[in-house]
Amino acid sequence: MKKILLSAAVCLAFYSQVNAQGCVAIRSTGMMSCTMDHPEEEASAKGWQINVAHRYFKSFRHFKGDEEQKERLEQNTEVINWQHSLDLTLLRHFNNKWSLSVGIPVLANKRSSLYEHGRTERHSSGSAGIGDARIVGYRWLLDPQKATKGNLQLGLGVKLPTGNYDYRDTFYNVGPDGGTQERPVDQSIQLGDGGVGAITELNGYYMLASHWSTYGNVYYLFNPRGENGTRTFRETLSPLRANEAIMSVPDQYMVRLGVSHSLPGKLKGMVASLGARMEGVPVEDAIGSSKGFRRPGYVQSVEPGLSYQLNKVNFFASVPVAFKRDRLQSVTDKEVTAQTGTYTHGDAAFSDYAVNIGCTIRL
Repeated sequence: MKKILLSAAVCLAFYSQVNAQGCVAIRSTGMMSCTMDHPEEEASAKGWQINVAHRYFKSFRHFKGDEEQKERLEQNTEVINWQHSLDLTLLRHFNNKWSLSVGIPVLANKRSSLYEHGRTERHSSGSAGIGDARIVGYRWLLDPQKATKGNLQLGLGVKLPTGNYDYRDTFYNVGPDGGTQERPVDQSIQLGDGGVGAITELNGYYMLASHWSTYGNVYYLFNPRGENGTRTFRETLSPLRANEAIMSVPDQYMVRLGVSHSLPGKLKGMVASLGARMEGVPVEDAIGSSKGFRRPGYVQSVEPGLSYQLNKVNFFASVPVAFKRDRLQSVTDKEVTAQTGTYTHGDAAFSDYAVNIGCTIRL
């Protein structure tokens, strides 16, 4: 029983960060902070937990819809994003049903491109600092003492605009007389989005057989604010892009489903998992305005993972590997298509995979 519960807990810990998958700005939402220790196996369900998770990826493959623009690599015109995020979360367990998490990401991003620097020379821009903070309360929907084979956990919270959403760097060949100019960095590497958001989560597990369990996560961030006031300069590329002059504050989502297996014998304490993962930015928000510039799209990945429990510390790693990437037609793309009669569809750069590593520490 305890091995299965541990297996389910580890798979939910692999929730890790949702972060930008390249030019589609899927911002960090923190690491899944719930645990599934059975209350009958602990003297007390109260206590503190620290979660630390690092995520890295490099995006460089351009997609328009779900078709890769392979010529961008051949012509050396691709945009490359390197992104690191360190997510720090403090969790308080009040009892065997209720818990509260407070988390904040620390981000370091670099972006290399031609088109942002006059289209004649490749230069880099970057950003570093804290991102948007999150405060989320969790509750198990079923009584953990009775629901011994599976359970559902609801999470509700708020995302605060603590990250700089007007981070600036030097851009070349675009200033007066073709010189340099300080401008906001691209939306994909901004540290925050400038909006107060509502976080909703549903997490669960179910034991299938000895040493086997299944897990699932559903996450949605409602961002009611329309635009955040940060200029994109995209209107200078084409007058048809006037509606993209200011950055949007988009919703985002993620869904995960998979199975896990706790290994026996000498490998006791180790859990392997395999699942499917989908994360993205919708074309339009569920609540509020969808004005401004955004690159809507999604990534579908297969996600293998591995963890090891050592006393009160759990180490974990997962590597979502993309098998489908789709840059959706944006609101502005649709407006330009209607105005000109010519189908318009922007592109975005995606990564092949991401690397998540981290640990959870029960205090």
